[in-house]
Parts: sequence; structure tokens; C-alpha cells
Amino acid sequence: MRYALVCLLLVILTSCESEKKEYKLKNGTYRASLETKDNVKLPFIFKVESATSLKIFNAEEVIDVDEITYRNDSVFIQAPVFEGYLVAKFEGDNLKGHFVKESLDRVVPFIAEYGKSNRFEVSSSPSQDVNGTWETTFGKGDPDQEYIAQGIFKQENEKVTGTFRTTTGDYRYLEGVMDGNEMKLSTFDGANAYLFTAIVSDSTMEGSFYSGNHYKQPFEAKRNSSFELPSADELTYLKAGYDQLEFTFPDENGKMVSLSDERFKEKVVVVQIMGTWCPNCLDESKYFAEFYDSNKDKGFEVIGLAFEYVKTQEKAFNSIARLKERLDIKYPILLAQYGTSDKVKAQEKLPMLNQVLSYPTSIFIDKTGKVRKIHTGFNGPATGTKYLEFKEDFEAFVGSLLDE
Repeated sequence: MRYALVCLLLVILTSCESEKKEYKLKNGTYRASLETKDNVKLPFIFKVESATSLKIFNAEEVIDVDEITYRNDSVFIQAPVFEGYLVAKFEGDNLKGHFVKESLDRVVPFIAEYGKSNRFEVSSSPSQDVNGTWETTFGKGDPDQEYIAQGIFKQENEKVTGTFRTTTGDYRYLEGVMDGNEMKLSTFDGANAYLFTAIVSDSTMEGSFYSGNHYKQPFEAKRNSSFELPSADELTYLKAGYDQLEFTFPDENGKMVSLSDERFKEKVVVVQIMGTWCPNCLDESKYFAEFYDSNKDKGFEVIGLAFEYVKTQEKAFNSIARLKERLDIKYPILLAQYGTSDKVKAQEKLPMLNQVLSYPTSIFIDKTGKVRKIHTGFNGPATGTKYLEFKEDFEAFVGSLLDE
């Protein structure tokens, strides 16, 4: 697969030496689309502001991209923080190429059309309204795939925004339309590319969830304003006989770091189980970085434990350094694992936990070193009031530990 990927990129980048035209992205709006399973298109919008900068839009989210390079008649668009990138040849003002995640050997066909600003084309006026909360099941009937979620949507005329919350996190900023009785939502952030389509009635919806071109899952939902997910504080816990967390992992300088180090003694510590490839972890890290800066002088610490899927230690440390620089993270992020993000293997690194269910997971440790709470997943800013509730609960609980 790696050989095929290299050959593919060489073909994309090769152009006639006699070609003298200078290729640059044209300022303005592009409608991009990725090809998912069943040849279904996953659209997103970006706006080029200069030859070396553009913005990707997902509902309220705006992603600034400033790593754009050119070679002959091709352009590389590197997502901030994440490994994924777009590589494409110019076809007039348009682009044709691929979205690539090398460490996972994933290559997704990609096109972008200049001058188009509608994420989805709408053929008829909305006949349904999805405003509200939806009790959702993905992969129903498949014991290996089934999981529950809470759909949270807002609709204004045909425009729909919102997200799905699961027990392990949310699907971040989804944006789309209600076309007649069909809901269409998508998001692209450089790490994940998601598309949700569903036929909606007054109180039910049935549809499909696409992730890139490697995954498709059916889902069904029903209106339920009172539906809530299980408590995120009860899913992950210490096994019987344990009341503390123990680990020793290297930082980016190769220094081995442990909770027993002098830096963390008699302090409140939050241990963040995360990965630099994980968008929910990115959202959480932004919040943690800000909170840490405001509270580090009060006896508060954060330690990130990175579980990386890249195949070498060097690439894993580079990913950690990139995340820390981009988000101005001043707390340590240690390399707990590389070569896989498998949660079973992650749990082997922290055998006192019953499981590692989600990236991210936050472990709260008091001044005596005892684990006081474990929070699975993260309600990011796309969840609206749930995000505000998370921040209130987090700050109140950390505050109570600092006061002890």
C-alpha cells in the first residue's frame, strides 16, 4: 500500500518540464468534495485568502490553514496539527487530487470547484424540521458495531447545524441542509471527514454515517427531548485494589516522567489520555492549555499521555511537538504508545484502569495522589450547552480539590 501511495503522489506531482505557467490558488471560495463509499460525495467549503493561507468552514468553526506549498502544477494543503493533507493538480481554477493520511495508508479522492459556496445543493424546500434532541443508535443489531448517541440539531429554513454526542465524544461541528425530507450534514477538519444523510419524518430518521471512504454505518433516531447519555464519570474507573495511577513515559526530550516526580507532589493533577490525531482531544487540549495557564501557580498540573498511531517514535514526538507549538501548550505531553491507537493496548499501559474507552479521558488526582474522578470523552464546543456544563463542572471540581 505504501508503494502504491508513493507512486500515486509521484504521478500527481509530475509535470512537463517545459510548462512555464506558475500555478497558485486563486483567492475566493471553493466547494470541495471527498468521495466516500457508494460514490457519495462529502462536501465542505474553504476560502482562499492568499496563495499561502485559507480557511475551512464547518458551521461556527473556522480552521486557519497556513501550510500551503506548490510543486510544478500541484498544491499541498497541510491541515494544522493533524497529519492529513490535501494534494491536488490544478485543472484551470479547479483542483483534482486526494486527501491523504499516510500513517493509516488512506487515500480519498478529492475535487474542489472554484466559485461555488453552497455546501449542499438543495432541490426542494424543507418538509421536516429537525430542531431538538434525538435519541440515536448507530449500527443497531450488530453487537460489534452498535452504540448510542444523542443528536442535537438546530434548523433555520433549510440550514441545519449540530452534532452527535456519543459516550466517547462528539462528532464536532456538523453543517448541512434539509432538502425536502432528507437531512445532509458534513464536516472536514483535516483529521476526520464525516457525512451523515437521513430520511426524516416528524419523529424519526433513518440514515447512513460515512467516515472518509473506509467506513459506513447505518443509524436510526427518534425525537426524545429527555434522552441523556450515561454519566461520563462512571464509564472508566480504577480496578479493585487500586486508588492511585502509576506510569513512567518519556517526554519529547527523552526524559522519563512519573507522577511521583517532585513537580507533581502535593498538587492537583489532571492526567489527559489523548492523541494528537484526535479532534476531540484537540478541542480539550485548547481548553486545558488555557485553564492551565490561569491556574498553574495555584498548585495545579496537567500531564498529557499521547497514544499515537504513527509508525515511528520520531514521528510521534514530532506530532506532539507540533500540537504543543500550535496550541501553545505548556504542560508536559508524554509519549505513552506509538504504532497504534488501539484502546486495548492502551489499557495495557495503564493496567489499573478497567478500560480505555475513549480518547480523550481525563483522570483527576488530588494532592495526596489519589484518583478522585475519571471523566470519559469530552463535550466539545460543537455541543453548545453541554460544553458550557462540562467547563462549569470541571472548574468546580478542580477548585474543590485545590481547596482541600
